[in-house]
Amino acid sequence: MDKLQAMQVFTRIVEVNSFSKAADTLGLPRASVTTIIQNLEGFLGVRLLQRTTRRLSLTPDGAAYYERAVRILSDIDEAESSFANMKKNPRGKLRVDMPGAIGRLLVIPRVHEFRRQYPDIDLMIGMGDRPVDLVQDGVDCVVRVGHLQDSSLIARRVGVFQGVTCASPAYIATYGVPETLEDLERHQAVNYFHSRTGKIVDLSFIVEGEVQEVKAAGPVAVNDADAYLTCGLEGLGIIQPPYFMAKPYLLSGQLKELLPRWKPEPMPISAVYPHNRHLSPKVRVFVDWVADLFDSCPLFNGQATSLCPEKPPAPVTVDAEEEEKCLICA
Repeated sequence: MDKLQAMQVFTRIVEVNSFSKAADTLGLPRASVTTIIQNLEGFLGVRLLQRTTRRLSLTPDGAAYYERAVRILSDIDEAESSFANMKKNPRGKLRVDMPGAIGRLLVIPRVHEFRRQYPDIDLMIGMGDRPVDLVQDGVDCVVRVGHLQDSSLIARRVGVFQGVTCASPAYIATYGVPETLEDLERHQAVNYFHSRTGKIVDLSFIVEGEVQEVKAAGPVAVNDADAYLTCGLEGLGIIQPPYFMAKPYLLSGQLKELLPRWKPEPMPISAVYPHNRHLSPKVRVFVDWVADLFDSCPLFNGQATSLCPEKPPAPVTVDAEEEEKCLICA
């Protein structure tokens, strides 16, 4: 019996609470996972897991073994990652997840650079606005927007998410331009709701250094960033999309910035990963790479000087390499 593999299989089963999910995330047949646990229990002479058709739970012996196995596996990861060749040549499958708009507009156009630097990493990129459970879904790292509250995860701030309040000319022609936050009581907004909780995200503004949230009536609520932006373009209400998505429509006149005195609350963008992944070289290099990616773009590093210029900037001649460095800001 491979004791190290048995520990890895056992801890993954506990983390995802499923034999089949553990098999999928480890790339093993379901039958092999079952056999490995049976052999481990036979070798130790104790029952580690209570299994029924509907439930999976740790026995007291299983809980004690799990705590020790996690420490041992972490020590092994630390020892392996200390070698220079591991730092220089990380390898293996890396599963990451991020909001769809960030993935499409910023990460995917540059992912070939990551592949060129780390050819031995097989990158799986999931994109969507629905939050994932890193442990249950076997995801190594996610890029998340907003303030994080899960203390079981490690987060590194990699960028800033700046929104902009705006509406289409068609909406403005019907409802007028709000001059103050109080005017919003007479306006409509496209509402955005959290996929997991169903909670509506209120409009937010920075007023004298403090965040002020404003509830606005709205005929439509969505939970997808692209749909949210499209609803605003179609004149269904005021929206607060990320500026990096709204920028081309602001420059073309398809959207108009509203209430420029009171900007929406900036939100942190973080790379998040579980405690037991924090020493993995492949996670470390991805987080470093994505942090550099955000830092190279003024729309994500908090250094953009103007959110809504009166007219498009004059064309600037740049070579292909320089243009690629700031694709989303071009």
